[in-house]
Amino acid sequence: MTDNQKQQRAAAEFKKAQRDEKPMTAYETEALAIRAKTERLKALRLARDANAPAKPAPASRAKSPAKPKGKTKKEASGTLAQWLEDRQKDGHG
Repeated sequence: MTDNQKQQRAAAEFKKAQRDEKPMTAYETEALAIRAKTERLKALRLARDANAPAKPAPASRAKSPAKPKGKTKKEASGTLAQWLEDRQKDGHG
């Protein structure tokens, strides 16, 4: 079904609902009106998009090398055993 046919069908449903013997509630009438409006706008958007030239993909920016986050190493650390010895020499335990 094409968009134009959908639009005509929604408009026909809306008109039929207005003619029917039993009155529709306000929310049903609003729902039909919104559906017809949505289909009309969709058809317009699709027609506009079909006529518009294709957009080129945006150029990606060159990424800079990753920088380390947080604390930086001041010196190469030794082993755990060396660290424990240093702490004992400094009087930490």
